Amino acid sequence: MKPDLSRLLRPRSIALFGGGWAVNVVAQLKKSGFDGDIWPVNPKRADILGVPCLASIDDLPGAPDASFIGVNRDATIEVVERLSAMRAGGATCFASGFLESESETAGGADLQARLIKAAGDMPILGPNCYGLLNYLDNVTLWPDQHGGPAVESGVAIVAQSSNIAINMTMQARGLPIAYVVAAGNQAQIGASAIAEALLDDERVTAIGLYLEGFGDIRALEAFAAKARARGKPVVAIKIGRSDKARAATMTHTASLAGNAAAGSALLKRLGIIEVETIAVFLETLKLLHTIGPLPGASVCSVSCSGGEASLMADLSSATDLEFADFAATQRAALKAELGPIVTIANPLDYHTFIWGDTPRMTRVFSTVMAETFDLTVFILDLPRADRCDPSGYQCAVDAIIAAKALTGSRVAVLASLPENMSDHFTREFMRGGVAVLHGMSEGIAAIGAAIAAGRLGKAEPEPLVLTAATANQPSILSEAASKDALSGFGLRIPKSIQAWSIDELIRGAAALSFPVVLKGVGLAHKSEAGLVALDIRDEASLGVAARQMQTVTSEFLVEEMAVGAIAEVLVGITRDPTGTLLLTLGAGGVLTEILGDTESLLLPVSRNEIMLALKRLRIGRLLEGYRGKPAADMEALGDAVMAICHYAATHSDRLVELEVNPLIARAGDAIAVDALIRLNDVE
Repeated sequence: MKPDLSRLLRPRSIALFGGGWAVNVVAQLKKSGFDGDIWPVNPKRADILGVPCLASIDDLPGAPDASFIGVNRDATIEVVERLSAMRAGGATCFASGFLESESETAGGADLQARLIKAAGDMPILGPNCYGLLNYLDNVTLWPDQHGGPAVESGVAIVAQSSNIAINMTMQARGLPIAYVVAAGNQAQIGASAIAEALLDDERVTAIGLYLEGFGDIRALEAFAAKARARGKPVVAIKIGRSDKARAATMTHTASLAGNAAAGSALLKRLGIIEVETIAVFLETLKLLHTIGPLPGASVCSVSCSGGEASLMADLSSATDLEFADFAATQRAALKAELGPIVTIANPLDYHTFIWGDTPRMTRVFSTVMAETFDLTVFILDLPRADRCDPSGYQCAVDAIIAAKALTGSRVAVLASLPENMSDHFTREFMRGGVAVLHGMSEGIAAIGAAIAAGRLGKAEPEPLVLTAATANQPSILSEAASKDALSGFGLRIPKSIQAWSIDELIRGAAALSFPVVLKGVGLAHKSEAGLVALDIRDEASLGVAARQMQTVTSEFLVEEMAVGAIAEVLVGITRDPTGTLLLTLGAGGVLTEILGDTESLLLPVSRNEIMLALKRLRIGRLLEGYRGKPAADMEALGDAVMAICHYAATHSDRLVELEVNPLIARAGDAIAVDALIRLNDVE
């Protein structure tokens, strides 16, 4: 059963336990104007900031909707147990020293288990958690300063770092924040469950997630499905992209993929827009709050400077933004207003001939907005009021807002430097329905994210294949055994023989057609050890190659050489620490590490997803037929990848990693010439 967080998130009564930290919470509640009941519990004080203290939890006049528990970790468990028994609405646990510090402090795991048991059905945030800020209802259950004002609607932010959450509240970018909830170490309630509960508030327009880990994947899937159903976009930062790759690096896939690829693939699959910096995170949420996901990528940039127009075009060149041409009627109308000197192009530099003439500026801006651009962006940096007089720019502000009102178009104003848009003008624009973006790079990234949000499909993704962690030791299947296992699922492999001596090798090779490939068996990375000989044309050459390898290995695999390659493809599947299975498609063979040309998907995958991912690769042009060369058999290539995925899904309980590299894509088929599988041993 999902926890009911409604009383905790929107309380009418709050109890507080502890000393100095509880004092801070009372101060914030009084400052924010919370008009519910505040019940400090402290036997050593008569009052806290004028609010009478109760000597004991037994003196509470009723079961509080929310509680802040700012006592030590042992006392926290006792307070939680008492609150749960009286059916309180929920609590935030400030104390640390639970599971999050188990490596430094003994007993943390046991204390956390006791805390969860004490809470029972009562929801708790944390431990090691600051609490929550509800700027819609003036609920500031928070033991520190914060920078958010009261709002009527806005975005909700769930953060696994209380300090990052504080920093976000201090933003001066005009983002209306409805909620900030710190998740702490998520002993009982995870970030996904918190975010799902916040979706129920109609005043919340979008959700932002600051994630250090994903936690319960099924809960994340459920939250994403609910967000999609409610039409509320979700933006996330997932930290840890620079973590060292996992220990299982027998294959190229494991070293290339890493946790970041799996995390990005997971967010993308669930329709959650991923960004990399806090600034872009805030700008994206602001754009989605004000305008929502963009229906397309057609953007018009408007400025009174050629430098700004050029910079906008340059910084957008590697993004999804499309600067479509003006329609013929638009061009004519703009030419008539702006005169012969102004070049009518997108991005548009309208010069300063009309500056100060607000009606004329309004006509020009309305003409720009009148056509089918998905977003019109005005580049506008305003003078700082402490050293300059910004009143001369009011004409542009008024004209943009008036043109927006006349056309009903999606409009944003973008300051090239974040500090060049004051809070005063930000509020004025946003009251007029104009989004305000602070910083050119950040603004362009936010627009790109809003475009991505608009492209999300409505269909529900299949539930992910999830695997459980195991302590069993993994075993490596030989190349021959790996290929045999995969061929049983429909993957095509070359005809081959194994031999344990040169004489046996020569005799067995008679059943094969030359040219052949000879491989020494026993090492994962055979090429680096000199255990691969290609294009062997006769038995004599085969014997020579085998004798050269004999100093390293006495076991051989010889197979018919796959000729006619159009491209070499890597197909790998690795078990991620989240429990998901990550499919990596990329340039294979010797180009694997050189190009780093990969696409990542999570199992299960559809055939269409595989085909689109292959097309996005840089080697996709080779597969399609490059400069008159024949195209690969994409149907056969898709069949091969699907066969590998079918094997992985079937053996998901044991699979550690799997790699086919290369899978040779040819004009008539796709054939796997090398494979490696690691499986956990059966108990």
